[in-house]
Amino acid sequence: MTERQAQDGVGEPDGFQRMWTPHRMAYIKGEGKPTGNGAGDGCPFCRIPLLGDEDGLIVRRGAAAYAVLNLYPYNSGHLMAVPYRHVADYTELDAAETAEIAALTQQAIAALRSASDAHGFNVGMNLGAVAGAGIAAHLHQHVVPRWGGDTNFMPVVGRTKVLPQLLRDTRALLAEHWPAPS
Repeated sequence: MTERQAQDGVGEPDGFQRMWTPHRMAYIKGEGKPTGNGAGDGCPFCRIPLLGDEDGLIVRRGAAAYAVLNLYPYNSGHLMAVPYRHVADYTELDAAETAEIAALTQQAIAALRSASDAHGFNVGMNLGAVAGAGIAAHLHQHVVPRWGGDTNFMPVVGRTKVLPQLLRDTRALLAEHWPAPS
């Protein structure tokens, strides 16, 4: 057995457990990211609303914005409030979009508390690629549920996140617990 075979996990067992997450390679390679700055450039946030709720992982649709599960979540239930209109900056939102993104964020928090007893939340936007936005051309606000002790050796040492539920199941659960609009 070569050193390369041992490193790749083929050949003789070496005592290490391996968790393969090949679906993340699309994220790592940047597949599905917009190729330009317009709505017709392959933007997934423009494409998602054209799909059915289950296929698009949409939890709630509003008039100006929608709530969708993150395809590459930090935690189970990680979702985003996204305007339908293709805008990159928070200052470009109109009053109706701003209000609906705020309302969807509040509803997301209520649904996540009801569905999964989340202890806390990270809520925010990364505006621009240098600020960490994976898709900088289309604004989106993250709502990430948190639980005491949810950071353990897997993400810290293993750089791997373990998610206990399929995204379709999480979408169905959150849709069931989503509060009625007020």
